[in-house]
Amino acid sequence: MHQIKYQLKHVLTQSPVVEMLTVRSYEMNIYLVELRVGDEMGLVYEGDRPKRFHSTQHVRDTFDSCIILAAQMLHESPYDEMIGNPESAQTLGALPFSMGQPY
Repeated sequence: MHQIKYQLKHVLTQSPVVEMLTVRSYEMNIYLVELRVGDEMGLVYEGDRPKRFHSTQHVRDTFDSCIILAAQMLHESPYDEMIGNPESAQTLGALPFSMGQPY
């Protein structure tokens, strides 16, 4: 699969069909979004840096006008590395992520 950088402004204006939107959840309310469109996959950027989202609702609001076929969330924790342990062997579990707006 080919890795690219998706510029947020282009995604919002071109409205590609996103096969999978992955929300990568990090500590302290930091979320990065990865898109898979066709055989290309990559992070969403704003300029030369990955776009940081500060809540799951921020992700939903930003991509509200896009066609998203599926979405998931991955939580990544640096705790093992922070306390000097080797990197954990646990695999990342993908959780379903709803792109629907709350009412």
